Amino acid sequence: MRIKELDYELPRELIAQRPLARRDASRMLVLDRRSGQFEDRAFAHLPELLRGDELLVYNNARVIPARLFGRRLGVHAQAPSKSAVGERLQGQVEVFLTRRVAPDTWEALVRPGRKLPVGERIVFGEGELQGEILARGELGLRTIQFRCKNDAGIDSLLEMLGHVPLPPYIEREDEISDRSRYQTVFAKKPGAIAAPTAGLHFTPEILAAIRARGAETCELTLDVGIGTFQPIHADDLKDHVMHGERYEISADAAAKINDARRSGRRILAVGTTVVRALEDAARRAANIGSNEIVAAGSAEATLFITPGFSFRVVDELLTNFHLPRSTLLALVCAFAGKENVMRAYRNAVEAKYRFYSYGDCMFICGHAGHVAT
Repeated sequence: MRIKELDYELPRELIAQRPLARRDASRMLVLDRRSGQFEDRAFAHLPELLRGDELLVYNNARVIPARLFGRRLGVHAQAPSKSAVGERLQGQVEVFLTRRVAPDTWEALVRPGRKLPVGERIVFGEGELQGEILARGELGLRTIQFRCKNDAGIDSLLEMLGHVPLPPYIEREDEISDRSRYQTVFAKKPGAIAAPTAGLHFTPEILAAIRARGAETCELTLDVGIGTFQPIHADDLKDHVMHGERYEISADAAAKINDARRSGRRILAVGTTVVRALEDAARRAANIGSNEIVAAGSAEATLFITPGFSFRVVDELLTNFHLPRSTLLALVCAFAGKENVMRAYRNAVEAKYRFYSYGDCMFICGHAGHVAT
């Protein structure tokens, strides 16, 4: 498949810059993945659209304040002149944490990258936190080791000094309100650098209505990383290599998923991150010769889901609208059919849906009765 097939026109004003006053006030485009029929609904209608025996799977990853701003201190073990130190202290450095590799060490993107060599030290805040670049990696990544100058602890200082990592298409600085609104209500395990945005629409009341309908829920964790947002530079999707993202499926969650699959109940993935984790876990189970559909445990999802992919676990999907030419849009097209999805996206643009992280959502259903004929 060529990357140009995942293109569409989106007026800039349809990119949501802030969340709605209420999480569950979003619009929802309902798409039948088999017939291609769709209709405009509201997210608040989701519970009544369920058959009542579904298993909804959420991603409980918690977004960390992954953007840090610091100042250069120079290369470790050098003795720079006072003028050189003064020059470095004037230069601001941006560090974007992408993946934790040890309790005190992270992989990160840094700016200005070319001016930050191995051995460079960076000071954050009033000096209570420092970092040293230990190594360079692929995709411009650096490995940074952090040290505290007090007893606060690295995690506490990162929480205090860091900024919410809003995506670049949100053209404003992060605000205090983003610390809560750019988290799902079921966020628990810190480590993600972006929210699993399909989950942002849920409220405790909606969750209660879903359970009252008879549906069951369970959670997994996938730390949303740069793999989700890495641009596709290749003209042909088969030439793109995904960056791995760590995920964990507990034994209890795996048992619920496997039981639902055996009993013929539908599995509704809340977000593309859940799809990647479930389908990767299914591939792992098959590779080890397991009798189960998905394997419990931790692993790295390197799966790039494109049209032609055979889904083993997921029947239905709730997802936000995604950027053109993105791996996420490729996944959605694989799930519901490229023509169906691109036609639904054109409708969403014409109907002035709100797009991307703080925008509206799409429910891709898997059985008759959701969409009026």
